[in-house]
Amino acid sequence: MLLSSLVERISYTELVNCEDMSQELEGISYNSKKTKPNDLFICLPGEHVDGHEFAEEAVDNGAVACVVERRLNIDIPQIVVNSTEEILAQISSEYYGNPSQKLNVIGVTGTNGKTTVTHLIQHLYEAFGQKCALIGTLGHRFSTLEKYHDAHHTTPQAPELQRVMFYINEKCIDNVVMEVSSHSLVQHRVDYVDFNGAVLTNLTQDHLDFHITMENYFRAKAMLFENLVAGDFAVINADDEYAERFLEVISPTVSTYTYGINKPADVMAKDIKYKEEGASFTCVVRGKEYEANCVMNGLFSVYNILAALTTSLALGFDTEKSIRVLEKIQGVAGRFETVVTKPTVIVDYAHTPDGLENVLRAARGITPSEGRLICVFGCGGDRDSTKRPKMGRIAEDMADTVIVTSDNPRSENPQQIISDILAGFNNVNEVIVEPDREMAIREAYKLAKVNDVVLVAGKGHEDYQILANETIHFDDREKVREIFTGY
Repeated sequence: MLLSSLVERISYTELVNCEDMSQELEGISYNSKKTKPNDLFICLPGEHVDGHEFAEEAVDNGAVACVVERRLNIDIPQIVVNSTEEILAQISSEYYGNPSQKLNVIGVTGTNGKTTVTHLIQHLYEAFGQKCALIGTLGHRFSTLEKYHDAHHTTPQAPELQRVMFYINEKCIDNVVMEVSSHSLVQHRVDYVDFNGAVLTNLTQDHLDFHITMENYFRAKAMLFENLVAGDFAVINADDEYAERFLEVISPTVSTYTYGINKPADVMAKDIKYKEEGASFTCVVRGKEYEANCVMNGLFSVYNILAALTTSLALGFDTEKSIRVLEKIQGVAGRFETVVTKPTVIVDYAHTPDGLENVLRAARGITPSEGRLICVFGCGGDRDSTKRPKMGRIAEDMADTVIVTSDNPRSENPQQIISDILAGFNNVNEVIVEPDREMAIREAYKLAKVNDVVLVAGKGHEDYQILANETIHFDDREKVREIFTGY
């Protein structure tokens, strides 16, 4: 795309050094070190650094123009705008030909369950003969048969997101289901994505280091639903504490569907039973009953299945067939994943109070009467510290034995994080503390008997651990197999 063509499509306050706008743009960059020849460089003001300070480096690496919030002393075209963060999504969408306008895009948001629900919806699309791509925490993939392409964010930055959607168009795929994080909404990453549907899983405490208050967190999530227009649909968890508030922000021209267990909804589950082989329940869809026997287990899995089933209702898919498809799905890597049996060792991504409580309740449901439930967990550094004692209290209340360890400490002292967790315990003398995560898993191995259930929570699918000065390879699933089976 020519620089002149792009500038015609965006709002700006001033053009500097723009006598010649004939440059052919070959990419968009916001990281000076990754800038390539003929890139357009966007000077983003960040939390720790300001992209304007790296414009010269971007020019040295080949940038042919910059988008800035103030004039810089560089001798290339500068497009001055009010906010580079806000304009980035528009520039990205225009550069890639507004790809989402050619797609049916469903956004899934919520504190927990986004990854699983997006995967279930992708499976449903394919079961009904439609191609569907997926974008989320594990990366992106163009079908359920493909491996994931790596991702650094639950929702990619705007240039990466729009580029992926461009590739989805190139592959003649009509549908996309994607995780939409609260950060991405506030930071304008998903601006200019034309959503056709939105799904809410739940809203519980998380990311308060960023949002500060639950009200701000709610307002961020609500943006996804506020932007829906006539012809779009919304799927809401009726049991969620914030359900009514989400429903209030949705335009009356948008088709709204609800699901739940405790409150009246379009799609409901009753008579829920949990066995080692999975969850079974009666599914009630607008008054009509269906029996469901699922491989996935736990109350949180039932909610995720209901969210996907309600989405299938909104899409006009056959309910009976949708249930049969959902029954067979194994779940997602690192989400209540049984890695070893006898003893049963489960790895889960739970890193919030609500998430930990849900998986512990599910783990308790499959713990034999003569067995014990052992929980290994920690909390991430440089994140919401107020959830740490809450998670400690939940673990103490719901597990028989708790081993507190490190998660991704980042720049924080691991011992301080552990101290914050221990503040939630009534009796710290009964807690096992082992800051080294591998040694903590080994401690669980020493304690576990054949009928016990061990839950290793917090990292799930992650295959790394972020320390103060480096990121190392660390995969809970690999360590569990190695320690408990020798392989």
